[in-house]
Amino acid sequence: MKASDKRRLGRVDLDVTVLSLGTVAIGNLFKSISELQASETFEAAWDAGIRYYDTAPLYGHGLGELRTGAALRLKPRDSYVLSSKVGRLLRPRPRKEISFGGWVDVTPFELVYDYSYDGTMRAFEDSLQRLALERMDICFIHDIDVFTQGAEQPEVFRQAMDGSYRALERLRSEGMLKAIGVGVNEWEVCEAALQQRDFDCFLLAGRYSLLEQGSLKSFLPLCVERNISVVIGGGFNSGILASGAVEGARYNYGPAPEHIMDRVRRIETVCRDHRVPLQSAAMQFVTAHPAIASLIVGARSPEQMRQNVEWFQAPIPTAFWEALRREGIIGADAPVP
Repeated sequence: MKASDKRRLGRVDLDVTVLSLGTVAIGNLFKSISELQASETFEAAWDAGIRYYDTAPLYGHGLGELRTGAALRLKPRDSYVLSSKVGRLLRPRPRKEISFGGWVDVTPFELVYDYSYDGTMRAFEDSLQRLALERMDICFIHDIDVFTQGAEQPEVFRQAMDGSYRALERLRSEGMLKAIGVGVNEWEVCEAALQQRDFDCFLLAGRYSLLEQGSLKSFLPLCVERNISVVIGGGFNSGILASGAVEGARYNYGPAPEHIMDRVRRIETVCRDHRVPLQSAAMQFVTAHPAIASLIVGARSPEQMRQNVEWFQAPIPTAFWEALRREGIIGADAPVP
């Protein structure tokens, strides 16, 4: 399989490349990169045939969208697919008063949650202005999960289903969007949203991988049944499936616990036995499921982008997947390439 291969986004008249570029790192998460480096990273993705790009107001407090728009502005608009997200508004504020978290050297805007109808419309319009583009193709309701919202999640979810969904449904009906969905860290939230509203697709971060396959129980089969596509982010589970079980390895946005380190060591043993890069195994496993339309990968340099493509396209023998099943790393119901 090539990174440039395309898949239909479920029932929507939209094709996405099976490998896509996410813009978290390009938004200066943990480390600042230059405008030139950001531009060259986009160009490396484009040169590899990648034509799906994902961003969000959260990434760099708007910087991710600014850089995405700058990189794509002179490309033929019908030649690529673009997704962003709603659920946060950006408000200008003195830098010293803003909590930036892990974002470095970003734009001076405070993030404010807003899942109301009016707030969603405002967020959508603001994103288009930062992108300096006339439309996005896909829009996800962002971070209405327990991981992000904690005890407030049930009420936030209700607000999003009543407010954000109505706004996105209107934009879809008016032709401003081709597809609408939910982008979260928990498959259970995606499943609940699918049972309540008419969504086209979902962006699921980190919950379908060599380390986690709980979404095979009901959510992914339901998506196949209803012809709903899933885009996967966090295929490396925040880093450990790229770095391996090394000191300081990160899992689910934090230090990897010992039981996860042990599981990755077992995967690495199988990888060594079959001369398969761990990263290749992680990426190709995800995209083997029929519900998965695209795998979003991050990169902060053209070299990283080219490395992602190389890993994704590396040949893997059938015996490798059989060995992972014998080891209990992947379940009997998990599709493989």
